[in-house]
Amino acid sequence: MSSNNVLSQLTFTKRVAKRAQYEALECSLTTRGVLVRNTSHANPADHEYLVTVRDGIPIACECPADTRYEGACKHRIGVAIRTPLLQAATDHSLVADGGTQIEKEAETHVEDSDSDQPADCDCDGLGGFPCWPCVRSGRRDLPEE
Repeated sequence: MSSNNVLSQLTFTKRVAKRAQYEALECSLTTRGVLVRNTSHANPADHEYLVTVRDGIPIACECPADTRYEGACKHRIGVAIRTPLLQAATDHSLVADGGTQIEKEAETHVEDSDSDQPADCDCDGLGGFPCWPCVRSGRRDLPEE
């Protein structure tokens, strides 16, 4: 699903769209959804929220604005406009089943894996793409372009 098609299914203001584009949003896939951290703030850890993606649409965010205001928040729009990120979240059905299946697979992977795997490995949830902890530790390499 293209970014424009996703955006057509969400209600949001021009202000939210602009903020989703210019604020420094760092996104990462987790077994539960897309974790979005706003590094534009002085203390980014206080501005980190989980965005739930279902059927290719960012449907919810844990941030206060998503429940307080009408329409999608900047975090949901930020995920929607980052097409590769949204596609990865969709392809791996990170949230379609609440993450249950992926979490079970990750637990099996940890139990069956070799001892040099980082404790925070999330490779199973990325469809063969290495997670950052495995790349950082040298256990796996990033694929060539």
